[in-house]
Amino acid sequence: MPTKKGPNATEQPFRLHGDLLTTTLLAFLRNWNAYGYQLAQQLAEAGLPAFDSGTVYRTLRQLERSGLVSSFWDTSESGPARRMYSLTRAGEIFLSSWIDVLGKYQAVLQRTIEGMERDGLGEDADPQRAAGD
Repeated sequence: MPTKKGPNATEQPFRLHGDLLTTTLLAFLRNWNAYGYQLAQQLAEAGLPAFDSGTVYRTLRQLERSGLVSSFWDTSESGPARRMYSLTRAGEIFLSSWIDVLGKYQAVLQRTIEGMERDGLGEDADPQRAAGD
C-alpha cells in the first residue's frame, strides 16, 4: 500500500513479497547464478520496495521445491559452504510467462492512467468533479 501523506499520516511503505519477489529473484537468476545474500543485496540496490531477508531465503527454498530454481553447496571459497542458486528450464518458462502477464498489466494501467488524465481525474483533479458532483 502506498505511503500516506499528511501531518497525521502513518508511513506504510510498499512491501516486496509474493509473486513480485518471486519474479524478481527469477529475473536476477536469469543472468547469473547467485548466493541468497547476493540476491538480497541486488534487491536492495535495485531500489525496490522494502523486503525481509528471511523472506528472500524462504522464497528461494520454495522456488527450489517447485523446481523453478536449483541449488548446490559451494565450497570453493574459503569460509563456510554457501548455497548457490540457478534458474532451471521450468523457472525460465515461468519467468517468461510472468513477463508477458506483467506487460499486459502495464498496458492496462497505462491506458487507465491516460484516460484519467484525459478526463481530468488525475492526482491534482478536483475531488468534487471526480465524484460527479
